Amino acid sequence: MTATARTENPALAIVLRLSSVVALSMMWALVKLLGARGVNLVELIFYRQLVAIPVVYAWIAFTVGTTGITTRRLDLHATRTAIGLTSMAFNFGSVMLLPLAESTTIGFSAPIFATIFSAIFLKEATGIHRWSAVLCGFIGVVIMARPDTAHFPPLGLAVAIIAAIGVASISILLRALSRTETPSAIVFWFTVLSVPPIGILMIWFAQPHDLTTWMLIVAMGICGGIAQLLLTSALSRAPVAVVLPMDYSAIIWAALLGWLFWDTLPIATTWMGAALIVASGLYIILREQRLGRVAMLRAKADADIRA
Repeated sequence: MTATARTENPALAIVLRLSSVVALSMMWALVKLLGARGVNLVELIFYRQLVAIPVVYAWIAFTVGTTGITTRRLDLHATRTAIGLTSMAFNFGSVMLLPLAESTTIGFSAPIFATIFSAIFLKEATGIHRWSAVLCGFIGVVIMARPDTAHFPPLGLAVAIIAAIGVASISILLRALSRTETPSAIVFWFTVLSVPPIGILMIWFAQPHDLTTWMLIVAMGICGGIAQLLLTSALSRAPVAVVLPMDYSAIIWAALLGWLFWDTLPIATTWMGAALIVASGLYIILREQRLGRVAMLRAKADADIRA
């Protein structure tokens, strides 16, 4: 639903967005736990999408009706699915390879890459203000990664950065999709179209699991589906610039869950880098809002369907 379809309610939108961040953080924690229990990457992506299908469909049927999934651009949905699955694989990989807080923080750099891509591929005017924010964000990534030490595995850092680039790429593609497609259709077709190709890979990667692992797998899919829907629902009740900054609360939940499950806390440089990355992201959001160019922000918000 668009904001015009309902009465705007910024307070409710903020609550929905914050709730989506909690659900998303829980999903990432479950991904990390399941990876430690021997569930491979292909299985994680397949079950994440498969379990989410009934959740997404039920929500669409209850809110906008099944006509909400009507599409005129199945080809573009297929392209979005291919890029989305690749991005999801790198996102899941970064969570499995890095501490939860660090993986989450690097993910915040997606708006930075989206700004770069919008300037290169969409030929949007990008002035000194946004380029300064981009530079600030990259400095934050460098500080957090600490390239002068071996605190984090280089592979994990590379995977996390590629994942952020993937999310940014999706945000650009979603701008084209949003011209003719509803948010419901975008969410539905990505979830449905991603199952068959991953299902083929499951012929080689599927494994037996114990009951506890299966329960965690189902919980992961439900959390991901709920997060996806709450992310979109928040946008129907308030402007993008109001709800999008709520995403940065994820660093708090990532740090808390990392401490509860793995007894790890972010180091000082992680917090320093996170502060710069968040500051750059917020500045880009405010700048876009001031200039009236909210399309990229809406696309980025929908792209948080990296979940």
